[in-house]
Amino acid sequence: MKLVLATSNKGKVREIKAMCRAYEVVPYSELIEPFEIIEDGTTFKANALIKAQAVYRALNDLDALVIADDSGISVDALGGAPGIYSARYGGVGASDRDNLLKVVAELQARGLRSSKAHYTAAIAIMGAMGSFCVHGWMHGEVIDTPRGEGGFGYDPIFIPQGYKQTLGELDEEIKKTISHRAQALELARLILRTLA
Repeated sequence: MKLVLATSNKGKVREIKAMCRAYEVVPYSELIEPFEIIEDGTTFKANALIKAQAVYRALNDLDALVIADDSGISVDALGGAPGIYSARYGGVGASDRDNLLKVVAELQARGLRSSKAHYTAAIAIMGAMGSFCVHGWMHGEVIDTPRGEGGFGYDPIFIPQGYKQTLGELDEEIKKTISHRAQALELARLILRTLA
């Protein structure tokens, strides 16, 4: 079965391909011209569904099965920020590093070295049978000193519960079993099996 990913984020594409080896996973940009999707939902679920529906409609293929992910990090000490704004927390055109450094600066401005935090992943599936959405979470803490070169996004400052290393330091195989996206994809696979 071919799954079309409603993202051009290389990190997400790589991660989802690695976790869905039983399927042919193709970023939508390989099938049609990439276009801007306005993510104006107020939750991860709403934004994941917006992306999945936009790409499904643009493909104009009733047999297509589109998967969209909306995910981010919520930091307790920052009142839950950046949350749904995780990808653009550092401003328009901000890089992963810019976003991460803004969280670090916000912690330091409050005199904090760390804070409880959690990642959320909402995965939407859109096809002829309708739309579905599942969630996964990973709890832990963020620190004010990035460590490790692995992963992407906020991984170098996030330490998962039960670990001493950041996601930037942890082995990919461990991350695949504990990540918020892995949890959500496990549930998404159950839905995909019923749709196949």
